[in-house]
Amino acid sequence: MNRIILLLNITGLLIGISYGIHNPIVPIFAKNEIGASYAELGLIGLANFVPYMLIPVFVGMLLHRFNSGVLLCIGVTINTASVFLLSLAKTVPEVMILRAVTGVAHAFFWPPAEAIISGTSESNTRVKNIARFTGFFVAGFMIGPLIGTFLLEGLDVSYRVLFEIATFVMASAIIFSIQLTKKHIQRENGTFSFSAIKQVAKFPVVIMILIYCASSFGMILTIYPAFLNDRTMSATEIEILYFVFGASRVVTLALTDRLARHTSTTLIASTSTIAAGLAISFVSHSILEFSVAMLLMGFGFSIIFPLTLEIILRKTSKENQGITIGAYETTFGIGWSIGPIAAGLISEFSGNAMPYLVFFALGLGITAVSATKKKSLEPQAA
Repeated sequence: MNRIILLLNITGLLIGISYGIHNPIVPIFAKNEIGASYAELGLIGLANFVPYMLIPVFVGMLLHRFNSGVLLCIGVTINTASVFLLSLAKTVPEVMILRAVTGVAHAFFWPPAEAIISGTSESNTRVKNIARFTGFFVAGFMIGPLIGTFLLEGLDVSYRVLFEIATFVMASAIIFSIQLTKKHIQRENGTFSFSAIKQVAKFPVVIMILIYCASSFGMILTIYPAFLNDRTMSATEIEILYFVFGASRVVTLALTDRLARHTSTTLIASTSTIAAGLAISFVSHSILEFSVAMLLMGFGFSIIFPLTLEIILRKTSKENQGITIGAYETTFGIGWSIGPIAAGLISEFSGNAMPYLVFFALGLGITAVSATKKKSLEPQAA
């Protein structure tokens, strides 16, 4: 592993730990301390993810002009500020604004990170390095809830103090991201072209899978903790469930090389396991039942992203990969935005369990379509 990839992986690990500490608690904090309704939780999630519909393409353009490490460092710095200010929030609009800032920061984190990996990897190691980087981030997201559980139960800290501790962890990632700005990371050599964005549109089945996965993932990150809380899960038990979720994702990402040999079959299995996890969630009431759901969804959510990105990059010229990554992440952002607002509104008007039944049915349909279009899910070199 070269030094650039190592620094990037450490940065991802620390950011993941910070996210794991505070992210599962944000919906509970908003619901119990600020008094947010399910519809408002959906709006908070929407505010978090809407920037990711637009900003990644802009960041993809910037990758042609600026060092990727500088852009990534900007993202980490903005993220640190937004998490700290969350500890001071007192109203739903304040939480919405700060989650929107977090969404902007996220857009300055993932595309530059993926561009760094793409630019420093050979084509035969790219999917492995992207999966490894994602694995470090997810490992942090797995460790974070355990730290959060210890802080909430062992030290009896408040939600606001928890956010401040998460800020400190996030700030430590700046030290490593600054090192990336000093490395001679090659900028994209090409110029911006809308044809690079159109490249993503050539993969309709991939887009369908990605949007479904991102929508479901957005729901699990923003609405699901409040749903778990209503199903009698305590804040500590919710942190434990997100640890299980993270553990499943880490194990899955460690197997990416093997699973990538059967890309189409793996992607079809991923959508079906996400749907199964949502169906189990619909009927569950115990931590054991929810753990099974988290294990299944952890597999599905983890493997989809490196494999779908690899399918697209295999058909993209080297000079256009930056903007193509931005377009890919924007597609992901569209799904992220759909999930929370849809789940929030369905919960508000049809019951808090209904979103999981609806998304289960969608997952079955997408799995069926994917199975009939299996050939389009195999990566082919440009």
